[in-house]
Amino acid sequence: MTDTAKSRAQVGWWLMSIAGLIFLMVIVGGITRLTDSGLSITEWKPIMGALPPLSEAAWAEAFAKYQTIPEYILVNAGMSLSEFKFIFFWEWSHRLLGRFIGIAFAVPLVYFLLTRKIDRAMAPRLILLFLLGGAQGALGWYMVMSGLVDRVDVSQYRLTAHLGFAVALFIFSLWVAFDLLVPKERLEKAATGSLTAITLAFTGLVFAQILLGGFVAGLDAGIGYNTWPLMDGALVPAGLYGESTFAASAFENVMTVQFNHRMVAYLVVIFAGVLYALSLKTGVTKQQRQVLDLLGLAVLGQVALGIFTLIYFVPLWLAAMHQGGALVVLGLALFYAYLLKAQQISKVAVEAT
Repeated sequence: MTDTAKSRAQVGWWLMSIAGLIFLMVIVGGITRLTDSGLSITEWKPIMGALPPLSEAAWAEAFAKYQTIPEYILVNAGMSLSEFKFIFFWEWSHRLLGRFIGIAFAVPLVYFLLTRKIDRAMAPRLILLFLLGGAQGALGWYMVMSGLVDRVDVSQYRLTAHLGFAVALFIFSLWVAFDLLVPKERLEKAATGSLTAITLAFTGLVFAQILLGGFVAGLDAGIGYNTWPLMDGALVPAGLYGESTFAASAFENVMTVQFNHRMVAYLVVIFAGVLYALSLKTGVTKQQRQVLDLLGLAVLGQVALGIFTLIYFVPLWLAAMHQGGALVVLGLALFYAYLLKAQQISKVAVEAT
């Protein structure tokens, strides 16, 4: 392996590890939401907040601050200190993991830049990724602020924006990593550009479904209507889109939010089936077929996880697996799209020579 190839591999695997940390961050964030832990820390201290309370007096102070917000007054009045420590743990873990990701990105980035293992074309993308990661931390605090004054929970709009931004960073990290790790000179001639576009559209649909899942989590919409395939006794329950505006119904009405998440899930399955059939008809390479098969299995597994999460009233472990499964589907769809695109480019380059 040449020095350049070795450097590309090092940077690529570093970015894959960052994507893995973001994956974990999303899971921990989901658990934080499901345990109603997100408002347990009422201040944003990026540096000093890295340490939890270390004395009984410090715990009492943190608990006293939590007791002033609406969530405690209207929902958790009478909560014990030990119960508070439980929810504090999840929010603190979520923030600590965010800090760790920042360090895990910044320190290697500086090293790779100083040792010139990152070329000039790649450096701006990585610096942008770092800056976006910092913006994600600020967005997280903006989300928390929405639940400290007039609400007993955070805004589902801000929560979904925070989730969507994290998933976008996950996508960004993976795509750049693929660019560094996939040896294009070894790629076989590939399928048509239309299949690449279709796969990217499917990936976009999966991303949209994750955002809808954010609204489900933000409104605790998975706790109600816990039957399948019927919802409130019907395939299309009465009362959908009953709010004054479309936006209020689609993003604020619990029934409609869960219904939309169900319907888009069906659409994802149908789209996945069409993509699979078109891929086989068009002709794909062995590597592409392996990723395609994994993608199909991941979609089916994710549907099963979603159904079981619903009918068992959203147990924490199943809900966390369901959220992780969504990122697995997204990652595989993205990798399949990348292989199609990269092999298409490789094919053009070969034909040009």
